[in-house]
Amino acid sequence: MLLRGMEPSHKILILDDEAAWLEVSRETLAQLPSKPEIRTVNSGTRAVALLDAEPFRLLVCDLKMPKMDGLQVLTIVRRRFPELRTVVLTGLEDEEFRSRTYALGVDLFWLKGDMQQNPQMFLDCVESLLGRDMETGFRGIQSKSLMDIIQMECLSRTSTVLRITRGPLVAKLWIQEGELIDAEAEGARGEVAFRRILAWKSGTFENLPAEPKRERTILKSVNALLLESAQNIDEAANPVGPESTEQADHRKTIWKLALVAREGAEFVVVTSPDRQNEVDAWGTQCAGQLSGWTRRVTEVAKRLSDRLEAGPLLYVAGSSLERQVLLLPRDEKSYLVAWPPDAPPDQLFEKTKKLAASWDS
Repeated sequence: MLLRGMEPSHKILILDDEAAWLEVSRETLAQLPSKPEIRTVNSGTRAVALLDAEPFRLLVCDLKMPKMDGLQVLTIVRRRFPELRTVVLTGLEDEEFRSRTYALGVDLFWLKGDMQQNPQMFLDCVESLLGRDMETGFRGIQSKSLMDIIQMECLSRTSTVLRITRGPLVAKLWIQEGELIDAEAEGARGEVAFRRILAWKSGTFENLPAEPKRERTILKSVNALLLESAQNIDEAANPVGPESTEQADHRKTIWKLALVAREGAEFVVVTSPDRQNEVDAWGTQCAGQLSGWTRRVTEVAKRLSDRLEAGPLLYVAGSSLERQVLLLPRDEKSYLVAWPPDAPPDQLFEKTKKLAASWDS
């Protein structure tokens, strides 16, 4: 039996007017675990003709091309092939283009340089996109809830206005240097609006230019607000009878958010020795990279411990100006936990053990 998302019928079409980049994209996407069929075209008209002739799961599209550019192609695609997943892969570092593509309903926006620097993260995003239906979730970052999207924006410490659309409803979130400062939705503002926005299960989002002079109405931290909102949503649902998979996942999300917030950690990454197993993470966009780092550091530290005959490896600690990290290796799972730079170092080992013991309980 084939798993959903691993079907051999999935096909990807890559559109770019540069032959060299078409080959780079093809070689990168050929590493996808689901092994989709990959086709390439070098013009918008050929792309549309091929989409008319054959069923494709995903279009990877450049923006700057002669005659018919990427925005024109995406406009046609959204009207004629609404179920087609779309990824913009461009060298244009322009926030206006990013906003315009998301307004067209594009699922992912990647810069070519970022894809080359973070190929595994790019592949993880595309693989998730290939296997995900569009009934729920927010178009723009597939397999992510709105909570994830907001937290990623704040973790990156950017300044932006996040506009969220759900049918006729439009809401906005103002983020300034990684802090949520205001929200508007359904005639409300501030925390009330924020809670209403989080109740939305699907929609589209786009990043607009920051508004640094926006009046601040939200004073709580984003983690505290997310936790409160998640608990309110959970209580309002009041499920009767056996929990659905979605409800169970939601409860796990609430519990892990509460655990991380209560202990004061910045992020948690849980890695299995088996590279095929999914990484469990909260609070970071770089779960795949951090998981790989965790495996490499654990292997090196264990070899060094064996050579020095120092006994079993208990933990690995490190620090920078931005944060402290502690890696707790275990036979079944390893826990990488980030702590604030001012957290007492002598307490981190016990705090990390406590968090690890509670993570899957």
